[in-house]
Amino acid sequence: KEEQNRTGGTRWAPPPTGMAKLNVDVDAVVSKGSNRGAIAAVARDEAGRFLGASALVLTGITEPETLEALACREGFSLASDLLLQSIRLASDCVNVVRSIRENALGPCGQVVREIKARMADLHKCEIIHEGRRMNVDAHRLARGALGRHVGRHVWFLNPPDGVCNLALDGSA
Repeated sequence: KEEQNRTGGTRWAPPPTGMAKLNVDVDAVVSKGSNRGAIAAVARDEAGRFLGASALVLTGITEPETLEALACREGFSLASDLLLQSIRLASDCVNVVRSIRENALGPCGQVVREIKARMADLHKCEIIHEGRRMNVDAHRLARGALGRHVGRHVWFLNPPDGVCNLALDGSA
C-alpha cells in the first residue's frame, strides 16, 4: 500500500515480508561543458531501514532509457554488495521494466541480458514499476551524484545526505 506524506503525494512503499527493496533512478546533464549521467540505487529492508546505497557517475551516456537500464543493473550490484537474496527492484521507467520482464532486447539488450542472469542467481526477485514520487531517495541521490567524480560511490553504514531521512510512519 502506498503511504501518503504531508503534502499529499505518495512516497516509499515497503516490499513484501522477507524482502529488501531497491529503488533506482537516474539524472543527466547535457550541456556544452558536460555530458554526464548518474544512476543511483537505495536499498531498504521491509521496515524501511537503510541497508545501503550506491551511485555511478558516467560520462558520454545521457540517454534516459539506457541510464535507467544501467540503474537497474546497479541495483543488482548493490544487492550483491549487501548479500541480499530476496529483492524487489523498483524503477520509474516502464519501458525498462517491461524489457526486463519480457526479455526484450532492444537498444539496451545486453544490459537486460546481464540483469536477467543476475536475477537467476537470487532466491527471489521482483521487478516493478513505481512512479517517481515513490522513488524520491534514489532520485535525490542520482541528482546529487552528478557533482561527484566519475566512478562508483557506495554507502553501507550511514545513508548519504538527504537520503532515507524521512520517517516512514507519516510523522516526517
